[in-house]
Amino acid sequence: MDKHKITYRNPMPEEAEKIVAFYNQVGGETPFLSFIKDEYPLSIKEEEEYIKGLNGNTNNTMILALDGSEIVGLTTITSTHKVKSRHEGELGIVVAKKYHGQGIGTELIRQAIDWCKGNGVTTRIHLDVSADNLTAISIYLKFGFVMEGCLKNQTLIDGKYYDTYVMGMMLN
Repeated sequence: MDKHKITYRNPMPEEAEKIVAFYNQVGGETPFLSFIKDEYPLSIKEEEEYIKGLNGNTNNTMILALDGSEIVGLTTITSTHKVKSRHEGELGIVVAKKYHGQGIGTELIRQAIDWCKGNGVTTRIHLDVSADNLTAISIYLKFGFVMEGCLKNQTLIDGKYYDTYVMGMMLN
């Protein structure tokens, strides 16, 4: 895989099935997502409606990373439209395991931050990250995210509890 052949773009509604399949696949590759293999909460129809709703949306987006036509990563910025909190977007990101360490996640984060800076609404981004996901934490810190808190024992995997860090950054 040549990382220069990775393309980045917004999804199309007809890609909903591929996106749901991707999420269900990566759910089994890492303990760091909020769901496990085949546990992604949206149906294909719900994902399709979500993607349609992104068209023209000023403070929500999804960006795909593609190797040819294969989805290898994606990022989302999810915000409310409530006046008091629409300025804040939550960053979600996942890259397929076989593509780790190739700069795809970093590029997805960069594009998401740039999108937020240009949307005229988002001035703050936050995220949750497993306290033992040191690689991700290091990347977030390089982008300027700061630790804002720790949710003790938030995740339970195979009988063991894990902490979650809350991180955030202001864009101005």
